[in-house]
Amino acid sequence: MKNITLKVDDETYRKARIRAAEKGTSVSAMVREFLTGQANAENEQERRRIAALDELYKVADTRGKSANQSLTPLTREDIYADRVR
Repeated sequence: MKNITLKVDDETYRKARIRAAEKGTSVSAMVREFLTGQANAENEQERRRIAALDELYKVADTRGKSANQSLTPLTREDIYADRVR
């Protein structure tokens, strides 16, 4: 486990100590819990993002396959046709 050093103003530390005492824990434990929660939230957010992309790709694949048509690449003229008008 790594040790970290934080600087906070006296009033913030005082309030944190009171809050920790109310919860029956320490300021260090509260900070550790907070940082762990943040790390897990980022992992969960990334997992949800990947799951959403997977679902999007699945839907796109299904729609492409249900058309029973092979996809043909667009020509340069097709891509820029609306810009020329």
